[in-house]
Amino acid sequence: MSSRAAGAGFGALLARTGRSTVRVESLIVLSLLIAVMAILSPYFLSVSNFLNILLATSVIGVLAIGATYVICSAGLDLSLGSVLGFSGVVGALAVDHLGLPWPVAIPAGLGAGAFCGLINGLLVTRARIPAFIVTLGMLGIARGAALVLTNGQPVYGLPAELLFLGQGRLLGIPMPVLIFVGVALIAHYVLAHTTFGRYTLVIGDNEAAARATGIQVERHRVKLYMLSGTMAGIAGVLFMARVNAGDPTAGLNYELTAITAAIIGGTNLFGGRGSVLGTFIGALIMGVLQNGLNLLAVQSFYQQMAIGAVLILAVWLDRINAQRLQQA
Repeated sequence: MSSRAAGAGFGALLARTGRSTVRVESLIVLSLLIAVMAILSPYFLSVSNFLNILLATSVIGVLAIGATYVICSAGLDLSLGSVLGFSGVVGALAVDHLGLPWPVAIPAGLGAGAFCGLINGLLVTRARIPAFIVTLGMLGIARGAALVLTNGQPVYGLPAELLFLGQGRLLGIPMPVLIFVGVALIAHYVLAHTTFGRYTLVIGDNEAAARATGIQVERHRVKLYMLSGTMAGIAGVLFMARVNAGDPTAGLNYELTAITAAIIGGTNLFGGRGSVLGTFIGALIMGVLQNGLNLLAVQSFYQQMAIGAVLILAVWLDRINAQRLQQA
C-alpha cells in the first residue's frame, strides 16, 4: 500500500471513530437517578453524602478508566479487581514487612499492577490466547498470589504519610477524589488528543486496516494492558491507603462494576469508540446507584443483581444505538 493510500485509509478510520465524547443518554440517566434518589431519601442531597459518593466512586472510577482503554481496542480485562487487591498487598508488604520507606509503596503497587498487565498483554499478543481466557486466568492468579503472600490475612500498620492518600483531605476534598479527577483528565486528553489514543480507537474499529496503515498492533495492545494494570495498581494503592491495610480480598467483583461504568459512559464493548469523560459519568452513575441503595437499606445481594442488570441493559442499549448509527 502506498503512503498516500495508507494516509487516506487512516484518515477514514479516524473520521469513523471520531474523538471521544460524552453520550447524552449517560447524563440523562445520571440526572434521573439523582432525582429519584433525592425523592426516596431525605439524606441524599447533602454535601457530605455527595463527597461520600465521590469517595466511593474514586477507586471504581480509576479501574473503569483502565477498562475503557482496553475495551476501546476491542479487548477485555477481567482481572482488574484481583490486580487491585494484589497491588495493594504488594505496596503494604513493601513498607510493613520489608521496612522500606513509605514512598516505595506507591511505585511497588503500581509496578505490581503494570507487571500483571504486561503478562496479560504478552499472552494475548504473543501466545494468541483470547483476552477473556487470559484475564480470567489472571483474575485467579493475582487473587491467589495476594492470599499466599499474606496467608489470607490483611497487612496492617501503614504509616500516616501513606494513609493521607486515602484518608486525607485537601481544601475539604478527599484525596482519592482529587487523584481520580486528575487521572481522568490526563487519561481523557491522551485518548482524545494524542496519537496513542487515536491508535487505540483505530485498532478497536478495524484491526486489519490499522495494520495496513503501519500501526504496530501487538506492541500497542501490550501497552494498553500494561496501562490497565497500572490503573488497577493506582486503585489498589488508594484502596490500601483508605482502609489502612493491604487486604488480599480487596476488589472482589470490582471488574464487573468498572466494565459496566465504561459501557454506560459510551464505550463500545466491541471496540472503536470510547470516552474517559463518559466513563467518569458512568462511574458516578454506579456510585449514585450504590449509595442510594445503601441509604434505602437494600441488602448487598440485591445490589449485585442491580449492577448485573445495569450491565446487560447498557450493552443492549449500546447495540441498539450502533444499529441506528449504521442505518443513518
